[in-house]
Amino acid sequence: MKNQLWLVSDLQEITGGKLSGDHASQIFGFSIDTRTLQSGDCYFAIRGDRLDGHHFVESAFLNGASLAIVEESWTSSSVVGPNCNVLSVPDVVHAMENIGIAARNRISDNSVVAVTGSVGKTTTKDMLNMALSACGPTHASVSSFNNHWGVPLTLARMARDTEFGVFEIGMNHPGEIEPLVKMVRPSIVIITGIEAVHIEYFEDIEQIAEAKSEIFAGVVHSGTAILNRDNTWYSYLFSKATNAGVDRIISFGSHSDADVRLIDVRVVDDRTDVVARVFGKNISFSIGAPGYHFAQNSLAVLAACHVLKIDLVHAVSAFPELKARRGRGARELLKLDGGTAVLIDESYNANPVSMRAALATLALHKNSSNGRKIIVLGDMLELGQRAKEQHEDLIEVIKTADVDRVYLCGPMMEHLWHNIPQNLRGSYSKNSAGLVDVIAETLLAGDVIMIKGSLGSNMKPIVDRLKKLPQELDIL
Repeated sequence: MKNQLWLVSDLQEITGGKLSGDHASQIFGFSIDTRTLQSGDCYFAIRGDRLDGHHFVESAFLNGASLAIVEESWTSSSVVGPNCNVLSVPDVVHAMENIGIAARNRISDNSVVAVTGSVGKTTTKDMLNMALSACGPTHASVSSFNNHWGVPLTLARMARDTEFGVFEIGMNHPGEIEPLVKMVRPSIVIITGIEAVHIEYFEDIEQIAEAKSEIFAGVVHSGTAILNRDNTWYSYLFSKATNAGVDRIISFGSHSDADVRLIDVRVVDDRTDVVARVFGKNISFSIGAPGYHFAQNSLAVLAACHVLKIDLVHAVSAFPELKARRGRGARELLKLDGGTAVLIDESYNANPVSMRAALATLALHKNSSNGRKIIVLGDMLELGQRAKEQHEDLIEVIKTADVDRVYLCGPMMEHLWHNIPQNLRGSYSKNSAGLVDVIAETLLAGDVIMIKGSLGSNMKPIVDRLKKLPQELDIL
């Protein structure tokens, strides 16, 4: 059973809103989506770019909501009865922010970590959540709840007995991180690295680095910054952190001067074995997902645990349970005629750095003697003026990944298609829909197939079709 987070009367006091209905209800959670709302949740009726949450207030109460927070201008439907709690406020998002800030004020100033960076934010957040959860009650962002809705919503859901808080903070425009980090008020911040991601919205990569460094503005009590020593922008971020008054700066990476240093990494089947040196002391551990990037992200986690005075051996004991998320490297065995094939689902997102990391991991995969390595790639989006060049540049990493067939879709991937050797060419389509049946019909037992592209490239239908193959065989 979930613990009570708030009383309805608490939220009225925090927001200063006008309350109608039966005021005695307890709040056990918060939601902005009636499809996932659970009984006892408070529903925020947010006006989004595509949908107006006020249209779903009735559904929220039918699904068991204890309270709906709505704009003052909203007129309730006759279906919303007098016993339904409705809190009217001038601005729903602002009310959510105030509730999040109130939740943050209930826990220690020294136990909150915020993670940002161009790549690896979600994985680092997940690993840190696992490590800290092994040591005490921990609250963390779910999925990639890292924007102007996700951060205050995650804060609002934080229980008063939370010992550690872990928050992911993202951005794709300048000025987005600072207001979010000032709500989170971390004592430790991690920047996983700076890369040319979302560069379409920036003048250059330095502007991305400057935007990421906004995270230092919210550090409490001078705090600690944990920075990637291998990244080109390390010195720039070091200077920004120092100028922002951050008291302690810890570096991680394979660089010889890193405080938390990667000594050895080996990808073995479906795991990654790591040896790291944390301030002069070696520690060995395994991560339950394959890939060099998992090892790199784990170093930032070790650094944060060191600052929090967490026993590192205890913290890394959770890492073997880590599995790659759906759309972020999850592996699934598909039953086919004559055996099985391996699906590697990287369909959630893509940029030049993550694309290279995924292909490098695929290169280490050992499949059966007659099995093929197949890649299906969709466009990497938001790359700005260098998009064509960034796609063409993938040819070298594809060659080193030792793949047997390449399938591409999207207008940007057409530039890469013209550079693919004839013997590797599978098929090209202007969009992912044109590859769905082609891929399903070409897959054979023993194959390993990786599917990757930006979210806007819509690669998920290909993944979904492949997952149906075992069912189709059963029907036949």
